[in-house]
Amino acid sequence: MDTAATGLMFRDASDADVDELVALIESAYRGDASRAGWTTEADILQGQRTDPEAVLAVIKSPDSRLLTVEREGRIVACCQLEHRGDHAYFGMFAVSPRLQGAGFGKVIIAEAERQARETWGVTEMHMTVISVRDDLIAWYERRGYRRTGRMTPFPYGDERFGIPQRDDLQFELLVKEFA
Repeated sequence: MDTAATGLMFRDASDADVDELVALIESAYRGDASRAGWTTEADILQGQRTDPEAVLAVIKSPDSRLLTVEREGRIVACCQLEHRGDHAYFGMFAVSPRLQGAGFGKVIIAEAERQARETWGVTEMHMTVISVRDDLIAWYERRGYRRTGRMTPFPYGDERFGIPQRDDLQFELLVKEFA
């Protein structure tokens, strides 16, 4: 699908996209490159955000899709959609730092929601966000997501998820009900 107004093209990721997707996700969340955008986690987490095995697992899972977003022939964003019964899980959302703040995130999440509803007939979208990310949570709230107060612990000690720079990290479940 091509969204003419933004020049964005949506497609499912393939095995050939793994390295480019890992680089995109890392650039959006970790290290100095991520500081060019506003979604950086560089101040709260160091180390990796994902790895090729995790990205490939999403691509290969029969209940998941890794929606890849291209602009002018280059991958500029991605997000995971996973079918979980009556709802879909939204994760691994990354937009190139150089394009953040230009409105692409709104278009991408709206398309992800549309595809989850049409493909699986789900009535809700769920996601988890690090609870100290107030600016990011506020952005999702403006998109219709609500905080649930339901927390799950951050996996301290598992460097696959990064190296925490503070000891109060946890994930909060956000939910959006579809009309």
